[in-house]
Amino acid sequence: MGEQALTPADAGADPAGTPATGTDATPEAAGAATAGMTADGQPAAPAGVPGAGMTADAGGTGGPRELTADLVAGPGGVMTDEVGVVTGELTLKTRYADGQATLAVQYKDADEWYAVTGGTAKLVDPADLDAVHTVALALLHRPEG
Repeated sequence: MGEQALTPADAGADPAGTPATGTDATPEAAGAATAGMTADGQPAAPAGVPGAGMTADAGGTGGPRELTADLVAGPGGVMTDEVGVVTGELTLKTRYADGQATLAVQYKDADEWYAVTGGTAKLVDPADLDAVHTVALALLHRPEG
């Protein structure tokens, strides 16, 4: 139907029809939420946001960090530097330290870790450790053979 246009006098009016005047005309004074915006172009005070400026991983500065996952090695197993081929239920550890990612495996719930043969790579960005771990796990986890 018909649309009403607000006039400058109506724009600051309260619901009762009384025009708002002075400092009471601001939404903050009326108790309204402003979502950090103001009508007069002045920026709102910064709001504290938990976690703002934080990095996603616990290392934060590229220090030592590691990821682990259980896997089942396929028939060819996983070649290690220390003991040769290991097969069966294993745990993969992908570790980042000193600009390098290294892979190690252990028999599930065992104490000894073995370096995966050829399982080292230089990383420019410590955040790439997640991708290296995902790819290594996908290559080594072959429960169907």
